[in-house]
Amino acid sequence: MWITRLVSMTNFAVASSALGFQVFVLYPWHEQLQRDFEDLKKEHLRVLDAIRDMDVEVKHEASRSILQRLGWRQ
Repeated sequence: MWITRLVSMTNFAVASSALGFQVFVLYPWHEQLQRDFEDLKKEHLRVLDAIRDMDVEVKHEASRSILQRLGWRQ
């Protein structure tokens, strides 16, 4: 009987420690990671827009002939 009681108390102690760790360590860390991920997504979209703008400029420049690029023909 005392072995059963000891196992129950040990189980309670381990479960309480795990819950405390999740609530006070992992959850705040998860919130920080979520904020960082949102910032990363915003930065990624900003870079994609910049690349799209550069792509339009490059395509416009590539549509001109070599002589036009060198300034020989208008």
